[in-house]
Amino acid sequence: MARVSASESAVAPKTGFSESDQSKKITQTESSGDDVQLKKELGLLDGVAIIVGVIIGAGIFVSPKGVLLYSGSIGQAIIVWILSGILSMVGALCYAELGTMIPKSGGDYAYIGAAFGPLPAFLYLWVALLILVPTGNAITALTFAQYLLQPFWPTCDAPIEAVRLFAAVITCVLTVINCYNVKWVTRVTDTFTATKILALLLIVAFGVWHLFKGNTGYFEEPMKGSKTEPGYIALAFYSGLFSYSGWNYLNFVTEELRDPYKNLPRAICISMPVVTIVYVITNIAYFAVLSSEEVLASDAVAVTFANKMMGMFAWVMPLFVACSTFGSLNGAIFASSRLFFVGARNGHLPAAISLINVNCLTPIPSLIFMCVLTLVLLFIRDVYMLINYVSYVEALFTLISISGLLWMRQTNPDAKRPIKVNILVPLTYMLTCSFLVISSIYQEPFAVGIASLIILSGIPVYYVTIHRPIPLLTSISHNINMFCAKLFMCVANQEKFD
Repeated sequence: MARVSASESAVAPKTGFSESDQSKKITQTESSGDDVQLKKELGLLDGVAIIVGVIIGAGIFVSPKGVLLYSGSIGQAIIVWILSGILSMVGALCYAELGTMIPKSGGDYAYIGAAFGPLPAFLYLWVALLILVPTGNAITALTFAQYLLQPFWPTCDAPIEAVRLFAAVITCVLTVINCYNVKWVTRVTDTFTATKILALLLIVAFGVWHLFKGNTGYFEEPMKGSKTEPGYIALAFYSGLFSYSGWNYLNFVTEELRDPYKNLPRAICISMPVVTIVYVITNIAYFAVLSSEEVLASDAVAVTFANKMMGMFAWVMPLFVACSTFGSLNGAIFASSRLFFVGARNGHLPAAISLINVNCLTPIPSLIFMCVLTLVLLFIRDVYMLINYVSYVEALFTLISISGLLWMRQTNPDAKRPIKVNILVPLTYMLTCSFLVISSIYQEPFAVGIASLIILSGIPVYYVTIHRPIPLLTSISHNINMFCAKLFMCVANQEKFD
């Protein structure tokens, strides 16, 4: 891979927002003309580790409460966990077709853009910028800090200031690691993926031991109290799917995956069944030890489980949860920064975010930008209220992406599709997502309304900054771009979708 001096040849696009930027040529070396691009560092096992590592975060240790609350019974809760895993697998297979047909980083942003054009793609980028990515990263960081600090305040909650400060520190540390070396990122992800699997296996082992002792009373009437209203079913699935969220993150880094046509679908087909099986048996272990009342009364089911079953060794569970969220945050920072990198590369964000460091070959400005957004949300007191909007927005845009798959089969039937799933797969996912979106409108109209307004607010932003950019904003973007290129020793990268 060729390296160049930022001062000699890192002449970045002069505008960061206008559509004309999409025609700018990537900076090349004078000697060889090679493009400066993201390195293909990720193999099959790295891909599996990223998917499993991002999915298994704080969710499985705290979300069983939400699934049980809206399901109403242990039996229905377990069914929701199974179906949530199957639905995520169906969605992941659809994304395997999209990811191999459009082998670009950016995930939904790239697919929506290819199918429906720049405005819908920008709206996804806009809502990801304001809600999806920084909210998820902030909450994961806060969960990590809260569990790691809890042993120092055994009789009460850790001070919120200490939690926020520690969350900010760990976010910055992981950002530095992501800036420096992709291999370091994968090593951290691999290590902590193994740690979180060990934590879940520990829970399963104690649960099985408890069942073998004849403690099956909580399973005698598994369907008692089940809630069958569509709104409650949708909310139960939202809680379950929240724990599975991240199954599409490998699509964000397709350009850094070696042989993506083979490794992307293989990573999906290996990781999703593993996660589903682990989640289901972990929940069975929870429900074998804890009553429904105990689960609903706990904000951290895994810790309550440990306090009941592990005695003097219960302290290891908060440590395991912290390790789990640490690995999940690392994978999320890595993948989500590529989303904004690709958005900037296509002229939908300031061009500085699309720069690549010539030494590390990582999108340092994008990583720093993502870090700043996450830090801002760490210090907003009501950040957890945003969770109510995340599931609806994710379901809506996933629905749009799958619709794009079907649309492109009609409009571009001759496109190269190394993977082509049966038509029933995307149709099944579309119908299920439509049910979840419509039911959430009925059950949570206020949250859905606020999320919809945030999405629609991106339309005027698009026309002011991209479609017909204001010259002042264009000039500011160019100046920031040149400053970042010199400060971070970066050059421009220009691959994009049309």
